Amino acid sequence: MSEPASISGGIAARYAKAIFDIAKENNDLGNLEGNINELAAALDDSADLRDLVSSPIYPRQSMQDAIMAVSAKMGLIPALHNGLGLMAQKRRLFVLPQVIAQLREKISEAKGEVTADVTSATALSDEQTAQLAEKLKSSFGKDVKIKTTVDEGLIGGLVVKVGSKMIDTSIRSKLNSLQNAMKEVG
Repeated sequence: MSEPASISGGIAARYAKAIFDIAKENNDLGNLEGNINELAAALDDSADLRDLVSSPIYPRQSMQDAIMAVSAKMGLIPALHNGLGLMAQKRRLFVLPQVIAQLREKISEAKGEVTADVTSATALSDEQTAQLAEKLKSSFGKDVKIKTTVDEGLIGGLVVKVGSKMIDTSIRSKLNSLQNAMKEVG
């Protein structure tokens, strides 16, 4: 990891921990989860909000006023609202996407869940997703939240990543293995 990424990761971890701890103390984790999902969707949908968060050209007070207005309009819980205000005051809003990701991890951990990143050649049906979640639950002993993406280059099969473990059953990887084995023979 590069040094700037490591530094911003550390900054994000501290803000995420503080917001999470306060929300947990106030028994507000359910609302925090909904709020960060709304905030993440707003970041995805609004170029202006992304610009506010990432651009250093805005004066500190303008940045703080804007993010506090957005937070109030969204009805975010006090822990998150105040955390965003402090981040703006300290000119740390650029780590907001990382804070959201770390908060999601902390909430999942508190709920006894793990997240599986699943890449498939075609979109999975709800039934297939449920079956996969059950199989992964029996393997990992925790509830599994599945995040799916489609990569037609896989040809078929799945690539499943849970934490540091990866299971690659794609046809592309099998063809690559076969090609490597043929190179060794000939």
